[in-house]
Amino acid sequence: MSHGATRCRTAAIAVLAVLLAGCTTGSLPGAPGSPSAPGSSSPTPSPPVSPFTGLPTDLAAPVLVVKIDNVGQARPQTGLTAADLVYVEPVEGGISRLAAVFQSQVPPVVGPVRSVRRTDVQLLANFGRPAFAFSGEAPELRPLLDRSPAVDVSAPARPGAYFREGARPRPHNLYGDAARLAPAGAPPVDIGFEFGPTPAGGRPVEATSVSYRSARIGIEWAQAQHRWVFAMDGAPLRAAEGGRPGAATVVLQRVRLKPTAIRDATGAVSPFAVTVGHGEAVVLRDGRSFQGQWSRPAPPAPTTFSRSDGTPLPLAPGKVWVILVPAPG
Repeated sequence: MSHGATRCRTAAIAVLAVLLAGCTTGSLPGAPGSPSAPGSSSPTPSPPVSPFTGLPTDLAAPVLVVKIDNVGQARPQTGLTAADLVYVEPVEGGISRLAAVFQSQVPPVVGPVRSVRRTDVQLLANFGRPAFAFSGEAPELRPLLDRSPAVDVSAPARPGAYFREGARPRPHNLYGDAARLAPAGAPPVDIGFEFGPTPAGGRPVEATSVSYRSARIGIEWAQAQHRWVFAMDGAPLRAAEGGRPGAATVVLQRVRLKPTAIRDATGAVSPFAVTVGHGEAVVLRDGRSFQGQWSRPAPPAPTTFSRSDGTPLPLAPGKVWVILVPAPG
């Protein structure tokens, strides 16, 4: 069976199989219990599912991606608990930032919102036409953004949809009105994720972590909630709206970091985390760790995860966090 056979986009095939079930059981037209029998009801179609979570969603709803601050002054962030999918990215100075993807739910407010990086432009190239919210960009990135299929709903482009929170210092206090930003985006497309039952094998994991040069992301299995929760720089990650952001699946995707010509105000080089190509991956789900590989042959192509024998490595239905882990060297 091909990788695509287990993807969410095959839901229509599953519905067709249900509709044809009467033929395989020998039912005759007009026979009791057959679809054409008087008074019988048609089978209920399977609901459409999200390509980001594998759970039912309204596929007509647009996609909003927001670049979110992740230093100590920015926490707790607002809106993260509603995200279907979150990417954790290394940026200049060895710290981390987040790219949060919203589609199934759109929170009223999201932030603190920060600036785009080259990593984001490539990362979102297979998301169709999402609305992309960010605070601004380095001049070198403007040509890439103009060629990107993402819809620019940044603070410079939509100033009326953003506000500053006076209780926090700049630049960690910019927030977006997500309900005003999301409609600019298009509905979701297949990004390559496959969802399914827990695969055989793996090893039990209670906790693990990923370290950047100046940041540490802790990952802990919360058995009672059957999900992973996070710590940032040694402190539990919490949400301003209450609760803790979490995920059914965490993917540790090992990527190459390439330097760019972009530097921050301190002179630190902005890295480019390359998400096109292939590399090692670890999928954390159901309290277990599974070794695998990721592959994405071109920017518009989906990202797939597989085991060493080439079979698909499915994610657990539910929220997903992908942590981009710098490869050694």
